[in-house]
Amino acid sequence: MKFLHIADVHLGCRRYNLDERPRDFARAWVDIIERHAIPNAVDFVLIAGDFFHSRKVEPETMNHAMAGLERLREAEIPVIVIEGNHDQHDATTHHSWLRSLAAWNLVKLLEPRDRDGRDYIPWDDDSNTGWYVDINQARIFGSHWYGMSTNAAIPLLCAALEGARDADKFNILMLHTDVEGQLNRPLPALPVARLKELRGLVDYVALGHTHKRFELDNWAFNPGSPEACSIDEYREERGVYLVEVGDDKQVTATLIRDYRQRPFQRLFYDVSGVRDKDEVHAGVMEQAHRELRPHPEETDAPAPIIEINLRGHLGFTSSDLDLARISDEVVAFTRALHVMVKNQTVPVEYAVAAGLDDNTSREDRERRIIENLVAQDNRFKDRSEEISKLIIKAKQLALTDEPPEKILDLIASQTGDASPTLETIAEDATDDAPLADAGLTARAAGAIERNASTL
Repeated sequence: MKFLHIADVHLGCRRYNLDERPRDFARAWVDIIERHAIPNAVDFVLIAGDFFHSRKVEPETMNHAMAGLERLREAEIPVIVIEGNHDQHDATTHHSWLRSLAAWNLVKLLEPRDRDGRDYIPWDDDSNTGWYVDINQARIFGSHWYGMSTNAAIPLLCAALEGARDADKFNILMLHTDVEGQLNRPLPALPVARLKELRGLVDYVALGHTHKRFELDNWAFNPGSPEACSIDEYREERGVYLVEVGDDKQVTATLIRDYRQRPFQRLFYDVSGVRDKDEVHAGVMEQAHRELRPHPEETDAPAPIIEINLRGHLGFTSSDLDLARISDEVVAFTRALHVMVKNQTVPVEYAVAAGLDDNTSREDRERRIIENLVAQDNRFKDRSEEISKLIIKAKQLALTDEPPEKILDLIASQTGDASPTLETIAEDATDDAPLADAGLTARAAGAIERNASTL
């Protein structure tokens, strides 16, 4: 038995205001099908969440989705999907574009609970709903996007799997979640120990959500996103898995990276000690010619996207920098699709994180900045460490798209307030300490963005 494991296709993802970026994701998606799904005659394709980048799907994006799905239908290759955080149905409606695709018999959308509120039922071709489906020697189970509740959801899934798994089949669970130890930022993630509670119940865990490849014990696999969603991800290994299962249920998972992807390049230039804008320009261009790789003229391969970061302590007014000139000149000699020049410099007098080693982690720099900001308020300078930890936790929740109410509950639990509301936080019209803490938390979180150049 062979199948293709894909995750985080993110069709419709647009970055840098470039029309080509959504097409990059579409080209990667279709190229994977044409080069690897169909020629390998796989028994099925798994898409472990975030097929779309947004619940609101543009017409061109739907065309991109249909182009690949129609090819798979013509080849009689079933497509099994679950919802991710980007393409899940809205809380106010049962409708989603993935459910439409299921209704059109283009995919099988697996969900533990169907639209009629029934739990853990097998796939039904008439209603196009179900929690699990049998294809050849495999029994494939789906799951919801649980977000912060994934840790609590695992025991429920284990209990359901106990009664639904088929010991004679190859049991697969599709799960969209971050896993502990695989992130380069301190977001809440599913502990590995909790994930391994599924070890005796399923033979393969098809993960999605984290945009880089990783494997656990030749049992849980995350392929990463086929295309980098931002330049911050360009160094991560990514691809799709071609999985072969032997008669003894032995798994051979091969990471495939041979498909069309947009290349990225990144350059850092330190302005510290540079005297004026002309010297900055000359220094950037010298380094660019030395480090950046020009795109070949005679090729149909995609041209790169390049990011140039100016950092360090600037000794003159930043408005004197001619960033457009740098961008234009780099495009001219690299033939890049797009060049971004980011001014992340800091005037020396505002260098909050000055003196930190170059290898200091982002988390430590962020903590230093936040503590400095909190300490500037006399009401909280004696509690700067405590308040900064709360701010970081609130930021982590916001980055995982958790609703504002959950973030407010966290603030309330840490500050002792009963339950602040969005309205009371917005008003910030009381001298009550817990609410002041909450207001400070919001203001300091915003200040992180304003001081992002030191991170």
